Amino acid sequence: MRKKEIVVLLCGILYIGSLCSYPQSAQSRQRQIESHSRQAAEFLKENKLDSAASEFKAILALDPKNLDARGNLGVLLFFQGNYKDAIPQLRAALQQQHAPWKIRALLGIAEKRSGDIEAARLDLEKSFPKVPEENIRIQTGMELIELYSASRELDRAAAVASALRELKPTDEGILYTAYRLYSDLADESLLSLSVAAPNSARMQQAMAHELAKRGNTAEAIGHYRAALKIDPQLPGLHFELGEMLKIQGSEHQAEAEAEYKAALQVNPRDEQAECRLGDFAVQRNDLQEAERRLSKAVELQPSDPDANIGLAKVFMAMGHPQKAEPLLDRAIQLDPTSALAHFRLGTVYRQLGRTADAKHEFEEYQKYKNMKEKLQGIYHDVHEGTEEESPQPKQ
Repeated sequence: MRKKEIVVLLCGILYIGSLCSYPQSAQSRQRQIESHSRQAAEFLKENKLDSAASEFKAILALDPKNLDARGNLGVLLFFQGNYKDAIPQLRAALQQQHAPWKIRALLGIAEKRSGDIEAARLDLEKSFPKVPEENIRIQTGMELIELYSASRELDRAAAVASALRELKPTDEGILYTAYRLYSDLADESLLSLSVAAPNSARMQQAMAHELAKRGNTAEAIGHYRAALKIDPQLPGLHFELGEMLKIQGSEHQAEAEAEYKAALQVNPRDEQAECRLGDFAVQRNDLQEAERRLSKAVELQPSDPDANIGLAKVFMAMGHPQKAEPLLDRAIQLDPTSALAHFRLGTVYRQLGRTADAKHEFEEYQKYKNMKEKLQGIYHDVHEGTEEESPQPKQ
């Protein structure tokens, strides 16, 4: 962290309390403390952190019980990387009745970086939900994730990562940490499943899912079929098999549709299966059936962008763009990066004579289309450059 950035952050942390609240032995002593306090503030404005720290030390030489000065000194020492000396100052500052949560957060980070893991964990866990300053809370959470990950408490680490993503959804450091964490959690869960139930339907389903991620559709279908032989009533199996069959080509579409219907037999509230069946109805130009299916899907899950986009498409095909508009607006609110939603909303606006709005939506469509095509190219290169080994289920 650059020196200027540290000072900006310190301005939100340091607090020089009213010196009149402290017992004084003489007016001269009080004046000296006030002078050092003012000088410390000036040094901070000038980015002279070492000099500011010296002023707080001078205050403590005059008044060792001055907890504000200890807290300020501890904060300065922390951001200078002197964690060992910062810890006793920060601990002393916590004796204040209303000590800021940021003090405990910084203490926890300093303890962790000094090797006192037990104390660090306690202070980080207490302060993380409470500290209001965004930068400090993020750092507190990241340190806590490291502690949980080191002790293989991945569920707890994932909960912290989720909270950080809500706090700052586009932070690349948080997103990468979440990606690594969720990947480790998935690997650990798969390993645990293979040990606990190697011959179960869930194990076959998990293997199918892994193969599908790697593009091994035919092998994934085989594992889904094996899972259904073990437990044909297992929720999710028929839908996932339908998904694999659907991407296999036109000769498998009838079988895919049958699997989506089977999924609804197992779970009548399977909103995704309703969506897929609605899509098939659209392909047959059975718009009444499509409207029934997709309306049901939206009713079951109003926050699914795909269901809203699908029903909007039906209304557009029926010549009712005014009914499609609110559905597409909702879809974009739910997923602003949906190129399809922007394209169809642009089409609706054009049909309604809103030329400027249509132009904007088509520009958004092109932007997100290009972005996703670029990402797909990156993913393709990654898979092409990595030798994949198909996992084998335990017998």
